[in-house]
Amino acid sequence: MPTPEPPALELLDVHASYGRIEVLHGVTLSVPPGSVFALLGPNGAGKSTTLKVIGGNVAATSGCIHVAGTHVNGATPDALARVGVCRMPEGRGVFPNLTVAEHLRIWTYAAGVGTGEVEERTYARFPRLAERRRQLAGTLSGGEQQMLALSRALAGDPGLLLLDEISMGLAPLIVASLYEVVAALAAEGITVLLVEQFAKTALEVAHNAAVMTHGRVQIAGRPDEIASALSEAYLGVAS
Repeated sequence: MPTPEPPALELLDVHASYGRIEVLHGVTLSVPPGSVFALLGPNGAGKSTTLKVIGGNVAATSGCIHVAGTHVNGATPDALARVGVCRMPEGRGVFPNLTVAEHLRIWTYAAGVGTGEVEERTYARFPRLAERRRQLAGTLSGGEQQMLALSRALAGDPGLLLLDEISMGLAPLIVASLYEVVAALAAEGITVLLVEQFAKTALEVAHNAAVMTHGRVQIAGRPDEIASALSEAYLGVAS
């Protein structure tokens, strides 16, 4: 009988603090390979901190983090990137005075792959960027800048992609197109863990989701299984 494939990501009783203030109080999650997993909840629930802990930007004070069955507690963001974990933080982080093509060359150096490969993948996923390749990033629309930022996260062909609020400040049609890309990435076998304030948008593409409040996971399951807990969390009556 074949050995079951381990989860793409597993958190077991993870705690984390900023200074003396603990903000994650025992987070446990299991994310299946090649799926979209939405981490939902109100502001201050600990969602972004959870992504930072997974991405190596904040150290867990206790608990275990496993990526594809490998224990990665204490790994740096660079070390995690080498094993296929990439975090796209909130905010776009593009250089306004560089063109789209110049950004892709920078992504090439960072990812250690060929320029042609990065350009081919980027322009296939984001045809709009192909049309804007000679345009300065500062003159792109917000949605186009977010596509460019996402291309950076994808440059190294990650196995686990961490996305934080990719819809922030964008028009609904642009958000819908970005989430079409997210769904396509999962279909390619890339596991996506995303934090999203707009739950309805995320749940349209998510295979599984979890609701966080006050630094804890209240419930996890299929989108239809968490609906009630999600409503309570956003209304501020969840414990």
